[in-house]
Amino acid sequence: MGKGGISNDGENMAAWLLGVNHLKVQPFKLPALGPNDVKINIKAVGICGSDVHYLKHGRCGDYAVTEPMVIGHECAGIVAEVGSEVKSVVVGDRVALEPGIGCWHCSQCKGEEGAMCEPLSVGIHACRRANVGAATTVLIVVAGPIGLVTLLAARAFGAPKVVIADVDSHRLSVAKKLGADAIIQVSTRSEDVGNEVEQIQKAMGVGVDVTFDCVGFSKTMTTALNATTSGGKVCLVGMGHNEMSVPLTPAAAREVDIVGIFRYKNTWPICLELLSSGKIDVKPLITHRFGFSQSEVEEAFETSARGSDAIKVMFNL
Repeated sequence: MGKGGISNDGENMAAWLLGVNHLKVQPFKLPALGPNDVKINIKAVGICGSDVHYLKHGRCGDYAVTEPMVIGHECAGIVAEVGSEVKSVVVGDRVALEPGIGCWHCSQCKGEEGAMCEPLSVGIHACRRANVGAATTVLIVVAGPIGLVTLLAARAFGAPKVVIADVDSHRLSVAKKLGADAIIQVSTRSEDVGNEVEQIQKAMGVGVDVTFDCVGFSKTMTTALNATTSGGKVCLVGMGHNEMSVPLTPAAAREVDIVGIFRYKNTWPICLELLSSGKIDVKPLITHRFGFSQSEVEEAFETSARGSDAIKVMFNL
């Protein structure tokens, strides 16, 4: 995540993660522009849940920060300079960045399992992995930013009914405004799973064909497995716990499939089409905006980490 202005000496101000709860805005040396490269003046950057995990814990799932790292990857801006071989964009174009580079040699990059990251793209990729369509009833566990974009994606894919469960009443109200058919407030207590599953199934009215666990805790995955109908599918989206204790054998006996995603791949064309056509509107998800001073960067991350009324926290540069 770097500030839009670029100095004449090839440096850019960026937010560096130097340790747990230690962020510092300081210079980043830009590499020389290659023939296939594009230089972007960044104008907006969103805080991802993974950014908060790295700040608060120094890791996200199996991925640990072992050296200073520039944090922030959900970004958009204006083309400032292009390499000699670049034909697809010109200086002055407004662009959204796909912030990952695949090797394009391994089977993952060549196949469907390759993935990168951007909020709506995560929801799109999850719906593709779970084969959501016009006859698919959907349960989404946790109404955070990824859960909410998964709701929008599921609707765009034609899901006729979507139920969302979360512990936070404010986020559930946001989900309802975004089009959830029913919202269920749940607890963090494992002993409440049975009763909560009954509430979810009653709200759905029919079987839950696909459940998206958008946080990845033992309790949420247990809820997902128990709520999903026989022959249905659970898609693990969140990376909250590296290891879980979940009722796999009963789920297997009911032939509930489990799939996972990691970020996304090849979703940008459909995302841009859904956004430009108005089929999906992500603007209501942006709840807080900050500048890029040291104090504002720190406040923005604390706001995002608190959750509740903060859905998507954005830097405007």
